[in-house]
Amino acid sequence: MRKRNRVANDIEEVKTMMDSTKNKMEFQRLQSVYLADTQNNLTAEKIGEIVRLSTHRVKMIHSKYRKYGMESIKDRRGGRYHENLTLEEETNLLSRFEEESQSGKLAVVGKIKLAYEEKVGREVAESTIYRMLARYGFRKIVPYKRHPKANNEEQEIFKKTSHK
Repeated sequence: MRKRNRVANDIEEVKTMMDSTKNKMEFQRLQSVYLADTQNNLTAEKIGEIVRLSTHRVKMIHSKYRKYGMESIKDRRGGRYHENLTLEEETNLLSRFEEESQSGKLAVVGKIKLAYEEKVGREVAESTIYRMLARYGFRKIVPYKRHPKANNEEQEIFKKTSHK
């Protein structure tokens, strides 16, 4: 078995990062680097078993750590990968409808969807619009099916007398 090259130049930096991280994936990566440098007798396969990663993944972590250092350990997942509009563009689009809704008109999803599609240049699902509206605090308000001050008795009397 050939001897492994050192992965980390500063093992203390790896230890402090292990103590401070709250991300599981980052911790596993740091742990694989730490084990590689402190336990020379462990193979990548054994390190993978300990930190619950594949052998290939452990080797990739070591290789990237040697090339890029601590930057390769950080988890960059998350965010809006498939966004049609930026947050600023969404805000500008919705500001027009917000002004209308404050003046007493209802903001109808159909109109917002048409404006969104016009801006994007293609058709989008209605769920996209509802997620955007939820992101900005819009909520679905459905009008009552009947007036709150309606009197059922008077309505029945009206029905009986109006047909004659």
